[in-house]
Amino acid sequence: MTRAAVISGLGGWLPPRMVTNGDLPAELGTSDHWIRTRTGITRRHYAAPGSATSDLAVEAGARALASSGEPQVDAVVLATTTPDRICPATAPEVATRLGLTGAAAFDMNAACTGFLYGLACAAGLIATGVADRVLLIGAETYSSILDPRDRGTAPIFGDGAGAVVLRAGTPDEPGAVGHIDLGSDGDGAGLIAVGGGGSRQRLSGRPELEGERYLTMSGREVFKHAVTRMADSCRTVLKRAGRDVADIDRIVAHQANIRILHQLADELGVDRYRVVANIDRVGNTAAASVPLALLHGVADGALRPGQRTLLTAFGAGLTWGSTLLTWPDLALRD
Repeated sequence: MTRAAVISGLGGWLPPRMVTNGDLPAELGTSDHWIRTRTGITRRHYAAPGSATSDLAVEAGARALASSGEPQVDAVVLATTTPDRICPATAPEVATRLGLTGAAAFDMNAACTGFLYGLACAAGLIATGVADRVLLIGAETYSSILDPRDRGTAPIFGDGAGAVVLRAGTPDEPGAVGHIDLGSDGDGAGLIAVGGGGSRQRLSGRPELEGERYLTMSGREVFKHAVTRMADSCRTVLKRAGRDVADIDRIVAHQANIRILHQLADELGVDRYRVVANIDRVGNTAAASVPLALLHGVADGALRPGQRTLLTAFGAGLTWGSTLLTWPDLALRD
């Protein structure tokens, strides 16, 4: 029988520093009511000064490994938009700190869709026999690229990490990653971007401008693309699997904005309660968003073993992706 990637462990980590809406700078010109009604967010977490994305990734990865009951993997895939350095990749350091020296380890950047792209990579490594077990981590420290004066981004994003362990198994097992749909549209590259620091800016012959070090986002355009792209991707996966949206028990989508989650449910024609949401307590954590939503869904009882679960995400690039699986029975570890 065809080898499949099966989720066997789940973990996550939020840095201790919690920032409520009321803690945000007054110069943003926002209020708790303004942020909650437009985004659904009440608080988010920020990494401590002196820390880095790798620190969050190690914490989440350790918990996922403990959840799986097996301390070793053959590969570590780190989905992140905020690596510790431009070079080298952050994943090898994370692997070594987790006691996984010698395992294949690499970063990938698909922004907020990173975890879905990472699932595809992990599934490919397992399906081809390159690896029997893969640790996939989504980790971000967006607080490092936010302009504290930009109310279009500063209230929305937070820091965090989520991780899963995938093992070789069979397609009919609970937790087996099913059909995957991935896509991109580079014409929208400027809708969510950090302009400075890369080769385009560095080879332009001019110094980096202050604003180029920060994330910028065209909120209205992103909203429309996010709903349309995720809905279409979900339909594609369902069609490939021979399923209808009525067969789906839970949707775990990228936590970008509560209104996007509600609009996605409406677009697909499902009750909003079927969409797992934790954005109120963590904000938008980009590549960490989906695994953290899975973790909190399990902890809250919103996501239970045996439920048909649709995962979907949208992010900068533009990128998007979806997959379908039956949620397995996992043991969470502190």
